[in-house]
Amino acid sequence: YLAFWRLDTRHIKSLRLTPSQFDVIATLGDTEGMTCSELSAHTLVTKGTLTGVLDRLVAKGLVRRDEMKGDRRCTKISLTVKGDALFRKTFSAHLAFLRPFFERALSPEEVSHTRALLLRLRDSFQQ
Repeated sequence: YLAFWRLDTRHIKSLRLTPSQFDVIATLGDTEGMTCSELSAHTLVTKGTLTGVLDRLVAKGLVRRDEMKGDRRCTKISLTVKGDALFRKTFSAHLAFLRPFFERALSPEEVSHTRALLLRLRDSFQQ
């Protein structure tokens, strides 16, 4: 795990993002946006850290906060046009960077089987 984490983090930093920023952008990509609670539940970013990460992403013009209709206490977080362009560029670049490591270690069948097992584990923890 640590070997993967170090490699993953080094590449994310080369994209000029922190791991938390990348996590938020990747999670928001291809969505209509999420509440802070939803975003926290779908990322590895704690609620306490999320506010600061979002503040920095808003300052960079990558995400926006919009009040939810009918509930001013609830905020919807979504990517801006600039944020979506960054998502498209960095997410595909990161996958392309990681893919060879998996392809060297596992056959396509093993990748498929591993993915299925990880999804089962995830589902087990979410119950």
